[in-house]
Amino acid sequence: MNLRARILAGERLVGCFVKTPAPQVVEVLGLGGLDFVVADREHAPIGTQTIDLMAMAGRSVDLPVLIRSRNAQADEIWPALDMGCAGVMVPHIRGAAEAAKVADAMKYARGRGFSPSGRAGGYGTLPPAEYRRQSDTGSVFLAQIEDAVAMAELDAIAAVPEVDVLFVGPQDLALSLGCAPDAPELAAAIDAVTAAARAAGKAAGLFVSDPASIASHAARGITLFVCGSDQGLILGGARRLMTAAHA
Repeated sequence: MNLRARILAGERLVGCFVKTPAPQVVEVLGLGGLDFVVADREHAPIGTQTIDLMAMAGRSVDLPVLIRSRNAQADEIWPALDMGCAGVMVPHIRGAAEAAKVADAMKYARGRGFSPSGRAGGYGTLPPAEYRRQSDTGSVFLAQIEDAVAMAELDAIAAVPEVDVLFVGPQDLALSLGCAPDAPELAAAIDAVTAAARAAGKAAGLFVSDPASIASHAARGITLFVCGSDQGLILGGARRLMTAAHA
C-alpha cells in the first residue's frame, strides 16, 4: 500500500522534516522506521540536485520522500515528482484556487507536462499509460493551512479532489490569528481544520515538536504528523548522550 492509500485509509502516520541536504540522512531515517519524510525546501538549503539524491535514497530503504515547496508555482512541484518523490506539502494555501493550481502541476489528468523518462517513470521502462495512472493515483498533496484567511475557505480547499491532507502549520497559523501557540484560539482553529478534512473524506495533519503530544492530537481526529526534524533528532540524541555520560 503506497503512502497516499495509507493516508486515505486513516492510518496514523509519523514523519519528520529533513533540513540537512544529504541523502544519507534520508537513508538513516528510513532505517529508523519513519512512515515518510519531508525535504524542506521552504526553510532549508535543499536544491534540485539534492532532492534527486534524497528521492533515490528514500527508495533504497522504502521511505517515501515528500518535499515542502517554497511556493505553489508549477516548477517548484513537478520536478520533484519526476525524480520519484511521493508528493508535496505546499505552504500557505489560502483558497481553492491555489489548491487547484498545485493540482494542475501535480496530476497528468489536469495537464501536467508528461515525460516517463525520469526515475518515477522507471527511466522510460514503465508503459506510459501505467506510469500516468501510478503517478496520478499515488502522488500526495498536503495543503498547509497557515493563514487566518484560509479558515473561511476550509471546505472549498478540502473540496479540491486532489487535496489529500489539510495540514496545520501551528506557528504560522497562530501568528496569523494573532494568538500564542498554546492559546485556545489556535486549538479551536485546529479542530475546525480537522472537522473540515473529515467532512470531505480527507486527512488532517499537524506539525508537532514533541512526540508525546501525538496521542492527544490523534484523539482529536488528526492522523498525519510531522514531528520535528532531522536536526532536532540529532540535537536531542547528542544531549541525551552527554547527560548520560556525565550523570
